[in-house]
Amino acid sequence: MIDFAAAREAMVARQIEARGIANPALSAAMRAVPREAFVPDSLAVYAYDDTPLPIAAGQTISQPYIVALMIDAAGVKAGGHALEIGAGSGYAAAVMSRIADRVIAIERIAALADAARERLARLGYRNVEIAAADGSAGWPDEAPYDGIIAAASGRHVPQTLLDQLAPGGALVMPVGAAGDVQALVKVVRTGPDTFERTELCPVRFVPLIGAEGWPE
Repeated sequence: MIDFAAAREAMVARQIEARGIANPALSAAMRAVPREAFVPDSLAVYAYDDTPLPIAAGQTISQPYIVALMIDAAGVKAGGHALEIGAGSGYAAAVMSRIADRVIAIERIAALADAARERLARLGYRNVEIAAADGSAGWPDEAPYDGIIAAASGRHVPQTLLDQLAPGGALVMPVGAAGDVQALVKVVRTGPDTFERTELCPVRFVPLIGAEGWPE
């Protein structure tokens, strides 16, 4: 029988804090969210391994370090309002919800969105809204956001997403074609029409499908 609480603690210490992410609120959130509840039952034993895992509909849940890196880089904070594009099983949204006041998470695959919504409700995450929609253009009705993360790789960083950032807010997303090594990009809104872009690291994500992403 796996001690998931001990595995979760070891994951935070070895995979996240040891790699230089020093964010107490984020560490506490990742210690609180049971990742084993967000992966298929047959893969629960691997929930805290340093690797992405497959979920339904040909999608993946990112490795814990990448989830932490993206949330940290996006500056998700207490009292904040966050957006996730590509909700998948709902894990990253759950982690962000333990930090921010409100999280909107968009998933284009309706069955995944429905499952994530049910899972989050069952686990008691009341400040997350899951929307089944094309997330490539964001969710302007709830903008602006203090932080936006995209768990799928786009052709470029869509201006429609940047326009939904609050002043000083940051967007983190991979850019590049599926099957290629992509760049994890951070873009900070520095003024009404000005943005500062940096590249964080190479990654591999599923493609961002939609009006502002890749064709189906």
